[in-house]
Formats: sequence, C-alpha cells, structure tokens
Amino acid sequence: MQFELSVERAARQHEQAVVAEKEAFITELKALIEKLEGQVRDYRRTKFGPKSEKMDPAQLALALEDLETAIAETHAQIADVEDRIAASEPEPAKRKPRAPRKARALPESLPRVERVVEPDSIVCPCGCGDMVRIGEDRSERLGYIPARYQVIATVRPRYACPKGRAGVVQAKAPAHLLEGSWPTEALLAQIAVSKHSEHMPLNRQAVVMARHG
Repeated sequence: MQFELSVERAARQHEQAVVAEKEAFITELKALIEKLEGQVRDYRRTKFGPKSEKMDPAQLALALEDLETAIAETHAQIADVEDRIAASEPEPAKRKPRAPRKARALPESLPRVERVVEPDSIVCPCGCGDMVRIGEDRSERLGYIPARYQVIATVRPRYACPKGRAGVVQAKAPAHLLEGSWPTEALLAQIAVSKHSEHMPLNRQAVVMARHG
C-alpha cells in the first residue's frame, strides 16, 4: 500500500512539473510573439513611415537589414521553443494487443440437453478393432423452445360398493383461482407478467396464443 502511494505521489509530481514546464514555454513563446509583432511594426514604420522619406537610402537599407535580421532571429527562437514543447510531450503509450475475449459461460441453472455427434465410423484403420474414447470437445449454445399450450384434464374417478351397500366415493375437485375458468394459475401468472412487466396488451397476447395453437 505504501509503495502504491509513493508511486502515485511521484506520478502527480511529475505531471505537475510537466505542466509547469509547458506554462513556462507558453509564457516565453508569448513574449517572443510580442517581440516579433513589435519588430514588424518597426519594420513597417522604417520602410513606409514619414521618417523613411528623410532618411539616407544607405541608412534606411541598413536599418531594414537589421530589422530583418532581428525578425529572422525571433522566428528561430519561436521555432526552438516549439521544438522544446514538442519534446516535452510524452510519447503515446503503445497500445497492448487486446487479448481475445473468453466466451461467457451460460448459467448453470439452465437445463442442458446433450447431443453427442459421433464419427461415421470408429473402426481403427490398423485393423485392431474399434478406437477407444480418449476425450471430447464440448461447446454450448443457447437454444429456445417456443411456448406451447396444453390442456390439463383433471380426472376424478368415482368409486362405489359393487354390492350397492355404500355410497359413492370421489375426491374433491381441486380449488382454483378462478372457478369454472379455463386458464390455470400458471397461465394467469404468465398473462399478468406479460401485461404488466413486458407491457404486452391482452389483444397482442391473444395473437401470440393463436399463433402457438
């Protein structure tokens, strides 16, 4: 933990130093630009201002030459500062090759249906008989079984004394949520979930039911 904190502190200090260095470069660059702008103004005044008409041509040429030299030197200084700014930029980190993603395992709670695909023949070419199984490759895919509706018939046999000495015996009818209705409790729950959780109106559910028979 202490080592990690030291590394983070050193990284922050390095980042602050880089920022301070860049700010110094920017300040120096601004000063050079202002200097260059002043030299350009002086150049224009010397060459095109009223005083240029009174100056000796030789003096004017010398003054212009000095200004042009100063401007060139300032350009060189600006280029030097720009080079130092570029050199202070950290090299872009090389992107590590992305490792291939591992396929996510399907939930263990789902039922599995195994389909074993055997070779056309396991007879050994050498003539020793059948080959022996040494392993297997397994892959899993997610399947879907379309919803299907089934009729649940409740049968309550009636029993009576063969000699007619006793009454009839029969189990009581199971209690239902909606007595006398066709839907079972499971179907009613599915209808409610589809309507309120999946926002499927009853008319659309009726179409789906018709499609499934």
